[in-house]
Amino acid sequence: MATYLMALAVMIFTIAPFLWILITSISTNKQITGSPFSWFPKEPTLQNYAKVFTDQTNISGYVDSLLNSLIVASVTTFVCLLFGALGAYAFARLQFKFREYFILFILFTQMIPGIAVLIPIYIIFKNIGMLDTKSSLIMTQISFILPFIIWVMRSFFYTVPKELEDAAFIDGLGRFGALFRIILPISTPGLFATGVFAFLNSWNDFLTPLVLTSTTQAKTMPVAINEFLGRFSVDYGLLTAAGVVGLLPPILISLLFQRFLIDGLTAGAVKS
Repeated sequence: MATYLMALAVMIFTIAPFLWILITSISTNKQITGSPFSWFPKEPTLQNYAKVFTDQTNISGYVDSLLNSLIVASVTTFVCLLFGALGAYAFARLQFKFREYFILFILFTQMIPGIAVLIPIYIIFKNIGMLDTKSSLIMTQISFILPFIIWVMRSFFYTVPKELEDAAFIDGLGRFGALFRIILPISTPGLFATGVFAFLNSWNDFLTPLVLTSTTQAKTMPVAINEFLGRFSVDYGLLTAAGVVGLLPPILISLLFQRFLIDGLTAGAVKS
């Protein structure tokens, strides 16, 4: 009985913030800040969601920011998976000098706080005229996420028996043939798992676009939501409605690839 109670408590603790955001998003500011306090609005409304997508109140360019986030996150994920898989395969299968030192260096880069390198990155992009562009965001996020992809995918490739590659070599396949026709299909759960994490890291990134963007040309969703905060007042309904819309793509992706995500999280855990 105690186990079920603990599980229920953890579930409530986890879900409660999301439920509260959803409830607030269908309430008016008067209902949210009024007295007496109510857990659920007496007259639920979708007015806040309408405001988020109308040009009249879309001051922060929220619709454009959603498209920017989708483009940046998708391209970043694709590039990271492509080059991350190649790099991870090299570290897992090829023998070369200082291999272990290189992989430790890649791990070390993950220990550096992003804020420590954002100012130099800002200065570089400013000098070459690439500030406030989606390209600058993509390149910066790739530099942050790619080491993680390499480190994790290396563990998945270790779980693939080398005998399969040897058989592929005997059949006439080269390194790339064995990688793309044997290794990667077997490592599909790992690719999906790391791909979902890469997408979520890029989608939720706030600090990088905050520093590198200033207009709706490249501004992403987290920055646009932040701009709903007024200097002297906050429209909580509008803010939470924008947050709910921003939550939908990651939730849908996680649900669609749930099976691959679970398989991927468990497949690479036995060997590193």
